[in-house]
Amino acid sequence: MKSISFIQPSRSTLKYLKWSYRSIRRNLGHSHEICMADDFSDDGTWEWMKEIADTDENVKIHRNEGPERLGHTILYDTLINDYATNDIVMIFHSDMYACPNMDIEMLKHLEPGVVVSATRIEPPLHPDGPEKILVDFGIEPEEFKEQELMGFLEKKTPWTKVIPQDLKETTEGIFAPWAIYKKDFQSIGGHDPLFAPQSKEDSDIFNRFVLNGYKLIQTWKGFVYHMTCRGSRFKDGAKRNPEGQVFMKNRETDEWLIQNQRSTRNFIRKWGHFVKHDELMKPIIPPKYDICFVVDKCTLEILEAVEPWCSKIYVEEPDINIVDYIAKEQKNTLYRLQSRVWYNDSEARLDHDIVVEFDASKLTNDNFQFLTQLPEILQDSGEVGEVMEYDIFEITINSLETYEKSLIKC
Repeated sequence: MKSISFIQPSRSTLKYLKWSYRSIRRNLGHSHEICMADDFSDDGTWEWMKEIADTDENVKIHRNEGPERLGHTILYDTLINDYATNDIVMIFHSDMYACPNMDIEMLKHLEPGVVVSATRIEPPLHPDGPEKILVDFGIEPEEFKEQELMGFLEKKTPWTKVIPQDLKETTEGIFAPWAIYKKDFQSIGGHDPLFAPQSKEDSDIFNRFVLNGYKLIQTWKGFVYHMTCRGSRFKDGAKRNPEGQVFMKNRETDEWLIQNQRSTRNFIRKWGHFVKHDELMKPIIPPKYDICFVVDKCTLEILEAVEPWCSKIYVEEPDINIVDYIAKEQKNTLYRLQSRVWYNDSEARLDHDIVVEFDASKLTNDNFQFLTQLPEILQDSGEVGEVMEYDIFEITINSLETYEKSLIKC
């Protein structure tokens, strides 16, 4: 069997990381390499990593010395590019438990040009979906019901009704943990630092896998048990009420909410749409067009709302001071906003493939949805040379060339 380099960044998730490490060694043996990164933790993670590396020769460790976090968007790639020595790498979250034979079942399907995911078994902390299995075997490592999970995997009573015998062996979709040949990962430039420290970096690279022609396979014979979201998003963990129902202890952290909004806006700037996928988590990728907005009576609030949805936006100089917007927003993106936000120029706007003109004073939540769906509308019904009108919008179509494949490589 080929060896895998497991890729595990962690920030102050020590009890989950210990639990995850033990599962890999207990259930998968010592042939696989484990590459861990400590993202300036404050819970003893680095000290524990050093102890493990002293006793386990197949562990590689790296530390971000801080004081700012780098995030897993950066540390995934540091571990893959600088530490992993195997041809195959696997993104494996620190709150995941590797079930027996997970590696064997994933490697059955892995070859160059293929990305293989295991199937997640999770406690019911998030909505159910056809790409995973919701069964409560514990919400924290200290209450983990390992023997019950083993019985479940062996389909012993009462679990035979939960995993049907006629379940498909594979489906087409992707979610962590996922394995890929290192050369395939590196050939598209790895994760995009636009999404550092985290959030939407996975959706971005999944889009790029598909556009580069990689096949996505999820095996339903290899499993992980996933505690879910134990890093930045719900760092306080989960709890159980007297009736046995499970919940995250507190709401999503301010840190995660702020970064998720930032990454969502950057995802829209890059791809021109929200994250889209089918029910089995296969990415749906609408075309990426060169769209410019020409906006009359624009305000700072409107500019903030619509700027990510276009390649360039032109506003009338008396209406707004674009310097104020750029000063506020530039710290949230690697895109150079001075090249995206302009005062109206009747000549320059003719250089764009698609020109959308509208009066911002008439923009509502309802007609704003038209802008968010414009790529799909153009794909379905746009014609070169046409001037379309919808509600407050006038759309001039000079070209329907698409650019999504130019986004494959970072």
